[in-house]
Amino acid sequence: MERVNVSSSNLRSIGYEESTKTLEIEFKQGSVYQYKGVPKNIFENLMNANSHGTYFHSSIKDKYPTSRIN
Repeated sequence: MERVNVSSSNLRSIGYEESTKTLEIEFKQGSVYQYKGVPKNIFENLMNANSHGTYFHSSIKDKYPTSRIN
């Protein structure tokens, strides 16, 4: 999945696959996680948030099935 670099103290890059509703996040420490069943509007809100990390923690973390891929 192609990811876009973001300016964040915790997140390095973010990608989204609309056909599978899969959100992929690379964290600054190097780990990559996928979140399943994420609606497109949640991804768009994450990308447009003033703080990507704050939005991630309030609206995504622990709310969707997650798997670490790296």
